[in-house]
Amino acid sequence: MMEELGLPFAYDHFVEGEAPEPPFAVFLYPRADNFSADGVAYFKRNELDIEVYTDLKDPELEEGIEAVLLRHGIFYGKSEVWIESERLYEVLYEMEV
Repeated sequence: MMEELGLPFAYDHFVEGEAPEPPFAVFLYPRADNFSADGVAYFKRNELDIEVYTDLKDPELEEGIEAVLLRHGIFYGKSEVWIESERLYEVLYEMEV
């Protein structure tokens, strides 16, 4: 699915000095929220975060990413922040898979 976004991407982070020019993405599984029954993980649920970094606000790019998520039937939450020290926008997509 990450390849379908059409952006350079890495798990969690790029190695120091090897980050591509924006836009780019990173993804990670920060936690699991498993459902247990009788002391066993009956249903496994992982949180997946996709962080998209751009130097300019890019609504068209965001629409393309959201289309990929919807095509895969993924419900997501979305937030955005300007990272002054990096001079980048971060758009965060949070979902459970």
